[in-house]
Amino acid sequence: MKHARIAWAGAVHDAVELEGQLALLTPALRGRRVGFDEVVWLPPLPPNPPSRPRTILALGLNYADHAKELAFKAPDEPLAFLKGEAGLTGHRGVTLRPVGVQNMHYECELAVVIGRTARRVQKADALDFVAGYTVANDYAIRDVLENWYRPNLRVKNRDTCTPIGPWLVDAADVHERHGGPMNLALQTTVNGRVTQQGNTRDMIFDVPTLIAYFSAFMTLQPGDLILTGTPDGVVDCQPGDVVVTSIEGVGDLVNTITSPTESA
Repeated sequence: MKHARIAWAGAVHDAVELEGQLALLTPALRGRRVGFDEVVWLPPLPPNPPSRPRTILALGLNYADHAKELAFKAPDEPLAFLKGEAGLTGHRGVTLRPVGVQNMHYECELAVVIGRTARRVQKADALDFVAGYTVANDYAIRDVLENWYRPNLRVKNRDTCTPIGPWLVDAADVHERHGGPMNLALQTTVNGRVTQQGNTRDMIFDVPTLIAYFSAFMTLQPGDLILTGTPDGVVDCQPGDVVVTSIEGVGDLVNTITSPTESA
């Protein structure tokens, strides 16, 4: 099942995809259907308790072809960094390209949403801790990159620079229909032109490995995210560009680049 989180009629609602529309799950409106174009799409993630910030873990150089594209040796263990939740924005939203930036590129990534508390999880059991999957576009401000092995905060923690969605697809759907998360085609288009293609099977560290690795030294909570890296084919994006990051069986995430003047 495909789950969404939307703003409609002055309120936030959980919804599911049903026959090409959104069926609301709000008790007073349960079953009410609205069109995709009638709503504001929000990140399709369960709300967190106010006392606990969401942990967002992201991977660098997790595809061998991307590491080669950047002339770097593939890492021997997961190269991870943390992201702030303020960077998340929804499907069909806009992402701000900062003034003076010379190179800002998309990164189409499979995002894993943790479904239950995970601590010292064995790799063989890791997928049992996944609630579902969504698409993330983890933009990078390459101008301020100091070291690919240690991406600094200004590269990956800009507000609006991590679109995510449109759906949270149940883990069972991906596991049953596609044999799991490790054989999904990825594609990015910019203004309708294909600029990136890849497959999750080419990850250096697969999803079960990542869950086992992180949970060995930290507790993962429901709603936490793991962004699993991107294949090669990243290109600079300019204001006005419409970027669509797609993952087989998960969804097509649409995002538009804007400038500070346009977004005012």
